[in-house]
Amino acid sequence: MKSSCVSRSKLSVGALALLACLSAGTVSTGASSGHIASLDERIEGSQKVVIAKARSVNAHWRENTYGDRLIVSSVLLDVEETLKGPSGSNTVWMELEGGTVDGFTLRVSDLPTIEPGERGVFFLDQDAGGVINTPHLRGQGILKLDDTDTSLVTGSSLHVQDIRNAARARH
Repeated sequence: MKSSCVSRSKLSVGALALLACLSAGTVSTGASSGHIASLDERIEGSQKVVIAKARSVNAHWRENTYGDRLIVSSVLLDVEETLKGPSGSNTVWMELEGGTVDGFTLRVSDLPTIEPGERGVFFLDQDAGGVINTPHLRGQGILKLDDTDTSLVTGSSLHVQDIRNAARARH
């Protein structure tokens, strides 16, 4: 009987060890897929970086490349300062998934909502046609500025001047 108890005990310990290894692998894989890009990575990777204020937000239906019908918001940004990229226009259109149309609301978990009057630093990429600007790295491409201290990124200790300095150092 002792040998069968020892075998069962070793088997149980082995099974628990295997289960622990599999669980740890799953946790680390999930955690690593949520990489938060540094400020330098956002600046380097984006085509254009602007400090701007949303003038208007207009939601509409759009079909994506997979044939899904989505709500997309077109945001007209009044550019206050261009930190990277060509600085020809005082306005820039940005599109992001989400919004409300015909009583239907789409909220996208990795994208913030933008309201008219909100200010932010926008890290932008253009589509293949060079017409539509989208946030670089999705929601990581929008850093909203605090209403009470317009030089501070909401929810952080990062100041606009830090972003300016980083952009200048890169280009």
